[in-house]
Amino acid sequence: MSHLEEKLLIQIRHERLPEPEREIRFSNTRKWRIDFGWPDLMLAVEVEGGTWTNGRHSRGSGFRKDCEKYNQLSMDGWTLLRFTPGMISEGEAILTIGEAIKQRREQI
Repeated sequence: MSHLEEKLLIQIRHERLPEPEREIRFSNTRKWRIDFGWPDLMLAVEVEGGTWTNGRHSRGSGFRKDCEKYNQLSMDGWTLLRFTPGMISEGEAILTIGEAIKQRREQI
């Protein structure tokens, strides 16, 4: 688990939100995983590290592979939330996750 994922998990626990599953495989044909997920709510969270450092996820082939993965998640009925390091540090991520959990529970 990356430092950013650990930081977000601490925030989730601090807010007493439901514990997410980690590194969930959601595809039978690809080795795709999502960082955090609540399968009962079909809610997925991805931590997007390296957004300002030209990391794998922001370069051509890595970006394309992420798009393929995110599109498949959507086609499978998942709601995907994506967060940058700044969004986690500034508290925006945890507020959004809390609201998304609330909304998804109301829909069920």
